[in-house]
Amino acid sequence: MTGQTAPAQPGAQISVEVPAKINPHLGVGDARADGFHALSTVYQAISLHDTVTAERRSEDGGEPGIEITISGEGAGTLPTDEANLAHKAAKLIALYAGIEPDVKLHLNKRIPVAGGLAGGSADAAGTLIACARLWEVEIGDAELHRLAAGLGSDVPFCLKGGTAIGRGRGEELTPVKAKGTWHWVVATTDTQISTPDCYKEVDRLREDGIGRYSSDVDPIVKAFERGATADDMARLLINDMEAAAVSLRPQLASLMHGGLEEGALAAHVSGSGPTVLFLATDVKHAVALARRIRMRGGAKSVHLAHGPVDGPAA
Repeated sequence: MTGQTAPAQPGAQISVEVPAKINPHLGVGDARADGFHALSTVYQAISLHDTVTAERRSEDGGEPGIEITISGEGAGTLPTDEANLAHKAAKLIALYAGIEPDVKLHLNKRIPVAGGLAGGSADAAGTLIACARLWEVEIGDAELHRLAAGLGSDVPFCLKGGTAIGRGRGEELTPVKAKGTWHWVVATTDTQISTPDCYKEVDRLREDGIGRYSSDVDPIVKAFERGATADDMARLLINDMEAAAVSLRPQLASLMHGGLEEGALAAHVSGSGPTVLFLATDVKHAVALARRIRMRGGAKSVHLAHGPVDGPAA
């Protein structure tokens, strides 16, 4: 998104689809002075999407402001006030433009909630773009990235999608030209893991000599660039938070083991969890694997996804 956005007509609705993210490589360093951990990660956007729809609140006779409604995943449980990252995103883009926020946002959520797939960050990214288009805000890519980074570490990637290296706390992005498509079975669980708690557990385990900082992303980046097979990719998946997630929620180990027994090439905790990703050879294998994992039990829901896919500002 560079230069002037497309103007919105009176009564217009702006809808933006934003993909979930996974981290095929997630290296977690020591905590920095600002409290964040240094990251060396590789992001990939996958084909689970939330849709953000924006329209002017005042056109229905209401007062200007920010109103949020939610359907799908998390409806009735997720906040619709200032605690929602989409609300913060709408307020931020209005502040940037020097205008009073006037938007009714509807979040149709298909990305599993609190699962390490950046659903909240996706909603924030979609809100930035939808509101910019609705309010005809002129904003370049660099400024959009800056606003996104101020909202959260994963928001800048959710704007772009595709595949990218993330440094710093994840917001410093370098695009990767991935060749090929990789197929995943995404299994959610009934439990939740707080991301700050997972980072604390990483630190605790390292004090006990368990785990290390996997800072080198080159092997998996080169594999993506050459279009490596799923079998090759299975050996390169790394998540420094996986041991901490399993330590906090031991039932994840059973789910991962079960998926491997059913034929997954690899089992990989998504981010800080508790969602587990199972790598499949191709779409046919993924469909069969998903069916077997559902029949086996232990997962709250099972989804099919592939990546990489583009983000709304690609």
